[in-house]
Amino acid sequence: MDMAGICPRKSPQRKFYVMSPLSGKVQTVLGLMDPERLGRTMTHEHLTMTFECCYVPPAPGQEDNSSARIELKNVHWLQQNPYSHRENLLLCQEIEAVRDELMCFKKAGGGTIVENTTTGITRDLPALRQLAKDTGVNIVAGAGYYVDVTHSDETRKMTVEKLTDVMVNEVSHGADGTDIRCGVIGEIGTGWPITDSEKKVLRATAHAQAQLGCPVIIHPGRNPAAPGEIIRILQEAGGDISKTVMSHLDRTIFDHGELLEFAKLGSYLEYDLFGTELLDYPFNLGIDMPSDSQRVQTLAFLIKEGYEDRIVIAHDIHTKNRLTKYGGHGYSHILQNIVPKMLSRGISQKQVDKILIGNPKQWLTFK
Repeated sequence: MDMAGICPRKSPQRKFYVMSPLSGKVQTVLGLMDPERLGRTMTHEHLTMTFECCYVPPAPGQEDNSSARIELKNVHWLQQNPYSHRENLLLCQEIEAVRDELMCFKKAGGGTIVENTTTGITRDLPALRQLAKDTGVNIVAGAGYYVDVTHSDETRKMTVEKLTDVMVNEVSHGADGTDIRCGVIGEIGTGWPITDSEKKVLRATAHAQAQLGCPVIIHPGRNPAAPGEIIRILQEAGGDISKTVMSHLDRTIFDHGELLEFAKLGSYLEYDLFGTELLDYPFNLGIDMPSDSQRVQTLAFLIKEGYEDRIVIAHDIHTKNRLTKYGGHGYSHILQNIVPKMLSRGISQKQVDKILIGNPKQWLTFK
């Protein structure tokens, strides 16, 4: 291994100095690359995964819709009930459609996708590597574990130290029996309240990050208190909050005062459900899912409050109905539709570029 440019880093957990060949680079499924080559980046997407763990039975009288063939006449129902259709949860069946989508993303000016599929929701690293080769889009793969319901018995039995070693190995040597290396830890998933198994994974994430100097991305539970509690756990375990993205804030913290209090903690603030507009959010019926226009308004608010250096955005595509093949918005929605909306609402081109290029570059570059 080429050890040029390696600098020592002290891990507060391990109490020794470690050497990183990744410093100053971004790690994609095709290898290390210069951060300047990332271009416009979606920081939270899925290209192939399963989401069967989150199936929601349909409302009484709508049971037949759960197994009906996806076609134009039921697209609207599917958009409003995406987790109640079993086949819709199998994004892994759509590699060809995703390949076409990535070509459109590249044509629209896209450069990089951060693929957040982790252990427990059918990560497929060979497929990601092939997609990167076929399309020329940079793909960064995620290490680690999703929410508690996806943890295997083996995962639950692991110590923090063992979990740390697994994640370090996925970044340093390769994951799932391949030589394909992950370039980010996450999305690390938690529910609410955070379970003991999830807390172990969070602590292991912080330990691995301290060793590697790597980016981390978190899926918080659906409660306004969840993001702050996660930051506390990561900090106490030695994590680097300045290299950590808190996902899904658009369905988690709605009060502007609470949002600013959380922003002070120093993580990246991710609004990653662009294209999702549900009347009833089945995982928390107390939430009124914002529209894309409201998301843009929140971005403008955060920019006005001085947080333009800490914002990243994405779509979090994880079901079939979000693909253009099935009448969805696809991976190019932000570039084609949201960016013009941002510009029309007083967000400057320089600020847009910071959100889509500069901030992801800072986050994804290893220390």
